[in-house]
Amino acid sequence: MKAIYTYNVLATLPERLKPLEELANNVWFSWHHDIGNLFRRMDAELWESSNHNPCYMLGAISQGRLQELSENAGFLAQMDRLHEALETYLSIEPSPDPKASDLDRLQVAYFSAEFGLAQCLPIYSGGLGILAGDYLKSASDLNYPVVGVGLFYHEGYFQQYLNADGWQQEAYPEIDFSNMPVQLMRDGDGHPVTTEISIRGESVRIQIWCLMVGRVPLYLLDTNVKENAPEHRHITARLYGGDWEMRLRQEIVLGIGGVRALRAMGIEPTAYHMNEGHSALSALERIRILKEEHGLSFDAAREFVIATNTFTTHTPVPAGNDTFSPELMHTHFSDYVESLGIAFKVFLGFGRQDPANDNELFCMTVLALRLSAHATGVSRLHVVTARDMWKRIWHKHPVEDIPIYSITNGIHIPSWISQEMAELFDRYLGPNWIEDPDSKKVWKQVERIPDSELWRTHERRRERLVTFARQKLRAQLRNWGASAREVDASADILNPEILTVGFARRFASYKRATLILQDEERLVKLLTHPERPIQIIMAGKAHPQDGPAKELIRRIVHFANREEVRHRFVFIQAYNIRVAQMMLQGCDVWLNTPRRPLEACGTSGMKAIPNGVLNFSTLDGWWDEAYDQSYGWAIGRGETYEDQHLQDEVESRDIYNLLEREIVPLFYDRGSDNLPGGWLEKMRAAMGHLCPIFNSHRMAQDYTNKCYIGASRRHNGLSREDMQGARDLALWRQKIMTNWDQIRIERVGVQDGKPLPVLGRLKIETEIFLNELDPEDVDVEAYFGPLSLRDEFTQRNTVQMRATGSSGNGNYHFQGEIPCGETGKYGFTIRVLPSSRELETPYTAGLVIWADEQAIESV
Repeated sequence: MKAIYTYNVLATLPERLKPLEELANNVWFSWHHDIGNLFRRMDAELWESSNHNPCYMLGAISQGRLQELSENAGFLAQMDRLHEALETYLSIEPSPDPKASDLDRLQVAYFSAEFGLAQCLPIYSGGLGILAGDYLKSASDLNYPVVGVGLFYHEGYFQQYLNADGWQQEAYPEIDFSNMPVQLMRDGDGHPVTTEISIRGESVRIQIWCLMVGRVPLYLLDTNVKENAPEHRHITARLYGGDWEMRLRQEIVLGIGGVRALRAMGIEPTAYHMNEGHSALSALERIRILKEEHGLSFDAAREFVIATNTFTTHTPVPAGNDTFSPELMHTHFSDYVESLGIAFKVFLGFGRQDPANDNELFCMTVLALRLSAHATGVSRLHVVTARDMWKRIWHKHPVEDIPIYSITNGIHIPSWISQEMAELFDRYLGPNWIEDPDSKKVWKQVERIPDSELWRTHERRRERLVTFARQKLRAQLRNWGASAREVDASADILNPEILTVGFARRFASYKRATLILQDEERLVKLLTHPERPIQIIMAGKAHPQDGPAKELIRRIVHFANREEVRHRFVFIQAYNIRVAQMMLQGCDVWLNTPRRPLEACGTSGMKAIPNGVLNFSTLDGWWDEAYDQSYGWAIGRGETYEDQHLQDEVESRDIYNLLEREIVPLFYDRGSDNLPGGWLEKMRAAMGHLCPIFNSHRMAQDYTNKCYIGASRRHNGLSREDMQGARDLALWRQKIMTNWDQIRIERVGVQDGKPLPVLGRLKIETEIFLNELDPEDVDVEAYFGPLSLRDEFTQRNTVQMRATGSSGNGNYHFQGEIPCGETGKYGFTIRVLPSSRELETPYTAGLVIWADEQAIESV
């Protein structure tokens, strides 16, 4: 039986408690411990059972309790102080970035398929969503002009539970939007703001919810509207749920629907950021709108969109890059492509590394790369891998020059640090640690924290983790129908005083969660050592369709059930933000074992650092660029192996060796004050060196300075005089494309072969035939660097060469000087690119001319 009418029942708050509504309806509460404490004070049990959802609490708490609180002077004083802090935070006007002082307008739209913001909002699956959530929080703290765009999944991502055999099961409880900190967007007449898309010729309506992340609005798109057909209402049901057709439909809603939703609300970004390829279709929708509303050609519209797009790729694993068959693309886009004014084969070519290969699948990552001036990876090592993965798109360039560069991920420290450690920082670092978390000067002050206070603070968090794990295990045993004796025995698992190793993340085969189980008997000895034992807490989810990853969990659970280790080895099910926070704040060592180079970044280890937890990881992702023996441990030395079984064997032995010989002895080596002096030294070194670098404030600033400001300048310039700038750029590009194949580097003149002194300069000249192009249309560069024994560049730099004259008939002379900074064997060549004065990056054209060694002559 279905209802014939729906309505919401809202909490009735006493007038004096009205500020609670504002505190509950802004996710600011997720990174301010005091607000959580306020709601916990109202009803601690309800706070925990609601998954820390203040909106739900306001509707579920009894009216009698609300009346009591409205008369409680202490509670009211705490509430008023926090409400005033929020109002002050929201009232501060954005201050323009000095680097963007010349911009008339800067507005960023950040698209992501998932956002991890708070425990009560299950619209994320793992690191990608957590990263997006941390980015929005830092954008809010920095007061940047950013809006987020995502999907509101009414069943979210699955909740994990295990059966008695340790096999992962999934549950999808429906989210009650009326009890979430979101508001349905409405127009001036009170009607919901909606937009529409087409799915295989059928209209699909999208409504828009707004979630305030501090100062930043996150707009969440929802197709669960009564006007839609049942199959379309289900598009935004589950994150990464369904088959590939459902995935494609979700990406149509996110990309095409997201652009239309922003327009429906009157938001006109100057820069777009696609966080992973799920929103790549937003670029095509923007091209369509420019064609339709400004009369631009496809090429002119494409130039505008490329110049204003930033794309971040997150995964070096092929399965993480969505691909779709040509047949599936045709059923969903045949009409849409007609509105773009291009042939369907051309459309498919934008999503293929080799546009001429009719058998290649359509890849959203390739589409995003082709239509973005700025392409970034999420760590330095990841960029090396990403360039190799996508090198066929820029097949004329050396892989080292492929225009994907690194902006390493960071974490929003206030969201992940424990309250106890935050209070310690308040005392010894001052308030600037939270206001300016990327300041090396601020973090240097961790040296002032006394050993005893730092260690006692960390020990309290370990004690809390042990208590939390016991409660979780007790609940798990009851769900499995364990005996009363087994349930009671869970009160004695783990020990709050011994070395605790944590491992928690999304389960995938390449992350090798069972690497530490490679030699179970050796591990048992470590766990049960009579004087210096260790204990291990693990957690994590596998994708519902990833059978091998589920098998990893099952194996871990079976090991944890061995009688001799069950008090020292625990797997916590129902992995979520809360479980991650408790583990990251309470462990001593954070274990990470991905198979290099398959971990793009791996931000969980970053979250450990401000909590005083030391990293123990393979040299992959961020740890490859961050590692130093003074504040952590490396598994292996960054080798790559052809034989994966050999790699697992070698690196698992390294884990046991480091635990036995370095980690365990250092932890238990206590002075007369019973403090581990060497361990504390590593904790301080990690905080002081890594916190100011691997945080999302620095990351958001990097994106703004390296991508958004340039993209917004291009937006403002190309949109002048009703998009005349875009039209001019398209004509210039056509001129370049028409003449490019005629360009010839006729002659390269260089000094004779005498050695050059350090700090000297090598003078070179070249003559280039440009046909109908002018010297201003191209960048002529000397491409130079040290050479290997095979005369290949081991490093490379470029120097711009200047035009010095013409011999007529399209021939031009260029000159330049190469600096000689160090001794050694060096070489150079000449390359010609389209002018960087015209393009946001010259690589977007995919054009380059290289000199031939036969053109060299001595002068």
